Amino acid sequence: METKNSESEYSTEHNENVSHLEESDDEMTAERALQALENAWLNEKFSPELLPHQLELVECMLEQISHMEENLKKLEKGDIRLNIHTMEINRIRFIISSYLRKRLDKIEEYAIYFLSEDANRSSEEAFMTPAETHFAREYVSSVESLFTTLALQHMPRRIKDFELNAMSSKPNLNKHVFIRANKATDGILIPGNMNEQDFKEDSQHIIQYAAIAHLVKNGHVQLI
Repeated sequence: METKNSESEYSTEHNENVSHLEESDDEMTAERALQALENAWLNEKFSPELLPHQLELVECMLEQISHMEENLKKLEKGDIRLNIHTMEINRIRFIISSYLRKRLDKIEEYAIYFLSEDANRSSEEAFMTPAETHFAREYVSSVESLFTTLALQHMPRRIKDFELNAMSSKPNLNKHVFIRANKATDGILIPGNMNEQDFKEDSQHIIQYAAIAHLVKNGHVQLI
């Protein structure tokens, strides 16, 4: 998947501990990684489904924050760069926290469905991180326990059978979303429509998510 290749590229770049406080070439490298994180955040924010995790990219930016904070300690009090780079660090922290929080919100809403979907994928292809998978399982277990305590134990024995999958719901992939085409793409099939749609590079559209879900994952389109 192209997304994973991009993650690897950004991860390699950030192992060099680039910093906004250093040379301009490194600054551009850090900016590319931050832009990738912002794109992942917006995609996750506007996508109805849970997208493949970007754990490597998040970890790289956390390392970047740590490196930037170490460099800030070297600046003298009153240096104008202190405020500028402190604001930049806070902005990056906000993007990371918002990205992770949105994923957890989706996992809470569709935990059973996402666990079922990831069970059919290899560990390398799983959409959830190990930590998110653990959270989803604990959440489902807590809901099941609560449901049993509040309801099932008070019901007649003959109707106490409980199927967890009956509580499962799925994201609405037919939801319409706004997109921007990162590259020209032809022959987009619209659900329920025999016609095909072509995207020109940088063109913007409103379209059913199901038609372009694969293009979001491979980076050909950006949700906006």
